[in-house]
Amino acid sequence: MLILASQSPRRRELMAREGLEFTVVVRDTEEVHDAFLLPETLCACNASAKAEAVAAEFPEATVIGADTLVFIDDTPLGKPADEAEAVAMLLRLQGRTHCVCTAVAVVMPGGTRRDFAEKSYVTFRPLTREQILHYMSLVHVYDKAGAYAVQEHGELIIEKVQGDLDNVIGLPVKRLAQILKS
Repeated sequence: MLILASQSPRRRELMAREGLEFTVVVRDTEEVHDAFLLPETLCACNASAKAEAVAAEFPEATVIGADTLVFIDDTPLGKPADEAEAVAMLLRLQGRTHCVCTAVAVVMPGGTRRDFAEKSYVTFRPLTREQILHYMSLVHVYDKAGAYAVQEHGELIIEKVQGDLDNVIGLPVKRLAQILKS
């Protein structure tokens, strides 16, 4: 049995596209927001908490937890709380390259772990406040780290992506599939 410990519709889509059969089970966990941690460490703490909370309840299953954050100037940008915070995030990202880090925690039956982190780099176009507001009128940004989604009108704000595009969307699914097959 394979369980995805995430309510992200993007992660569900990526896993389904890869042909993985899974169930979604989510438990409340306390996320770490310590800006002094390295991107991989911060995301790994959150991914592990999600996976471990579900694995404790389903010890016979393989449980996948994941956490994605956007980092600019070594500062993590999570999901914006409101429009003002979303605009501020996008203004901060405009015209610059930032890191997107996703950590994945895989807890297998018997407690065996296979964890990893993936980084990609996204360069934003130079944007005006009006262009940002236009983008936000097209995309629901409040449930997305960094207040954007590369797969939703990303061409309006993104100049280029270096690394795994699926990682930027929220799950480096090809690397995950390799681990699950091994």
